[in-house]
Amino acid sequence: MQHLVLACALLIAAAVFASASALAQKPPPLGAPDPAPARPGTLQRGDATEAGLPGKPPPLGAPDSADPVRPEPRRDGSFPAIGERPSSSGTGFVVAEGRVLTNNHVVAECSRLVLRNAAGRRLPGRVSATDRRRDLAVLTVPAEIGPALTFRDAPLVRRGEGVVTYGFPLSGLLSSEPTLTTGNINALAGLRDNPTNFQISAPVQPGNSGGPLLDSQANVIGVIVSKLNAARIAELTGGDIPQNVNFAVKGAEALAFLRANGVQPRTAGSTGADKRAFEIGDIANPSTVAIQCFR
Repeated sequence: MQHLVLACALLIAAAVFASASALAQKPPPLGAPDPAPARPGTLQRGDATEAGLPGKPPPLGAPDSADPVRPEPRRDGSFPAIGERPSSSGTGFVVAEGRVLTNNHVVAECSRLVLRNAAGRRLPGRVSATDRRRDLAVLTVPAEIGPALTFRDAPLVRRGEGVVTYGFPLSGLLSSEPTLTTGNINALAGLRDNPTNFQISAPVQPGNSGGPLLDSQANVIGVIVSKLNAARIAELTGGDIPQNVNFAVKGAEALAFLRANGVQPRTAGSTGADKRAFEIGDIANPSTVAIQCFR
């Protein structure tokens, strides 16, 4: 009998102890979610976990890392691989609806071309005609790329006339925006008396190729094509470095090339008061495009 009473007493004591332990654990506040059991390999903290829970969100307007900024379009409208870089770059300008003029050497051997207009839009281009002798090429582009510039048809260009260049030199090093330079017509023939070129003093750099050469009325009188290799001339002359000896294809040559390929650019005479350089730049800006070549 004594053994039975002792066993009952032990059972009652155990039950009381279990109840007290349960009451000692503070319950969560009303409305709080039930705590989830810990999973292997995760940190049970209020921040990110090893299982990949999101941490601090990106700032408003930041691109989603799963949806990176798309690169420039291919000629067929598709896109190159992310991070793909152009092989070279140059300049062009609109000469008629859906047509851009540039140098042949800017677009030669390119598998696709991407053009960026003044509004920052990137549009595909396709070579429709070339002239290696003149170093000219005309591209077919979407019509909304920009308005056409006007070519000068009179009077004849003379030595000493003021000129303006507009283009995108040294892409990736200088400003991504267009650059304007001023100078003069120095000679009515190019290197070794090339009759298709003007010699000009307006500074140009790699990347200016294919850009417009404009007169004081903002009419096109040429297409920037090349500069004298100063280092090579210094070697040949024993150290004398030529300054600002640059060349442009004559506007008359560009007009002949365009018309032979079914493009009818606008022409006008250059008369009236001269415009200031920044006014000429304002006219050239919406019509001048940066060209990227992908090989």
